Amino acid sequence: MANPEGEFPAEQRLEQRLGPVLRRRDQVKPGTTDQRLLDTEGGDSEWVHTDPWRVMRIQSEFVEGFGALAELPSAISVFGSARTPVGSPEYEAGVRIGHALVDAGFAVITGGGPGAMEAANRGAREARGVSVGLGIELPFEQGLNPHVDIGVNFRYFFVRKTMFVKYAQGFVVLPGGLGTLDELFEALTLVQTGKVTRFPIVLFGSAYWSGLIDWLRDTVVGGGKASERDLLLFHVTDSVEEAVALVTKEVGR
Repeated sequence: MANPEGEFPAEQRLEQRLGPVLRRRDQVKPGTTDQRLLDTEGGDSEWVHTDPWRVMRIQSEFVEGFGALAELPSAISVFGSARTPVGSPEYEAGVRIGHALVDAGFAVITGGGPGAMEAANRGAREARGVSVGLGIELPFEQGLNPHVDIGVNFRYFFVRKTMFVKYAQGFVVLPGGLGTLDELFEALTLVQTGKVTRFPIVLFGSAYWSGLIDWLRDTVVGGGKASERDLLLFHVTDSVEEAVALVTKEVGR
């Protein structure tokens, strides 16, 4: 029992339980966890930049992403450049792909930005399907395009990339830059190593992708850095109908 000064007898202070942790003898710490939480005054905010705190933020992003996307119908992730001009042939192809994927029974997931991403989201929305945008915190603000119905913004690229793969049954990749290539090669690596199965990858726009494919075949495979069968991990087409047919066939729809 506490004395008038609020101290506990010495024999009771020889054992302390802090949640699931038991401390005894000289490992007993003063106060309680609640006391340290509630008595802490503002000032030192460096703790929010420590790795343990980052782990909690990373965990929270996974929880929010899983919670937002867990009930999606079958979906296809569509990638492409944020710099694709509205009204260009590539933009119009993105709109038609988004629309056709919804007609085939898929939701459409993009990075949520402008350009080719906006085009696919627009096509999905115009077809009255589920249009999803997974945004990313960048030094230059993009924001989610107006055709996104379900949007989630992420701090960490690797959390966002997990969502693209986990909640999609395949990728359609429109012409794009480094971010598009990052997602493409991430998916190719996951399929090549068996981390994901039955995951079709369709490259749309043969003129754009031909140089990359030539390099993969002649330099990477030709130099023994990859296998000839790795060239079968993706398909190339200029047809919206064929792109949708390829992902539909491979996922068993």
